[in-house]
Amino acid sequence: MQHRPGGTAKGGKALYGAPVGILMLEARFPRIPGDVGNALSFPFPVLYAVVPGASPDRVVRRRAEGLLDSFIAEGRKLVRQGAEGIVTNCGFLALYQGELAAALEVPVATSSLLQVPFIERLLSPGRRVGILTIAAGHLSAEHLAAAGVAPDTPIAGTPPDGHFVRAILDDGPALEPLRCEAEVVEAALGLVASAPEVGALVLECTNMCPYSRAVRRRLDLPVFDMLSLIAWFQQGLRPPVHPPFD
Repeated sequence: MQHRPGGTAKGGKALYGAPVGILMLEARFPRIPGDVGNALSFPFPVLYAVVPGASPDRVVRRRAEGLLDSFIAEGRKLVRQGAEGIVTNCGFLALYQGELAAALEVPVATSSLLQVPFIERLLSPGRRVGILTIAAGHLSAEHLAAAGVAPDTPIAGTPPDGHFVRAILDDGPALEPLRCEAEVVEAALGLVASAPEVGALVLECTNMCPYSRAVRRRLDLPVFDMLSLIAWFQQGLRPPVHPPFD
């Protein structure tokens, strides 16, 4: 809401100035700056709601079974509070993109994977987007289809027995950022080695966002993640003011 002096301010919400609402998984692992679950990751205020029972294991490894109604309920709470658009903090929730957009009646962006079709159109002929995920074995054709991603898109995951997976999917109480960074970078290098046509990367996992810069430095390719999607999303909800306008 913008209020010009002398005008009339309109109400109807509980909170103002934070148009992006974020649906969070229920987890205890540390959320460092750069993680979507850390409010310091954003140059603008956001609203959060934790979805009860939505553990990383249940959402990623068990396809968020039985959780759609809970995501809708928490999303509606965020809208009532003042959110004008809803995002989530897990790329595997692309599976619910259509249902959440229909139920919440505001713009919804469930997953960084939604960027893939657009980014691919920016690349030279023959170049592809590659997807880096936390769990390649669980990122199904249905997840890809729900985000509009081609089924033959190159995909690689971090090691199933690595520190990053144990900390995030197994919801550990501690996390070593440098070890996570090393595993994410190594997975990205492996993806490009196996699919040299990759001309840009999309990081599916929102917990990979702190390591995007390191991936970009090592691969010298554009890297997109959930923070890049949310920044674009927020600017649509709140276009910047440019002089001489106020």
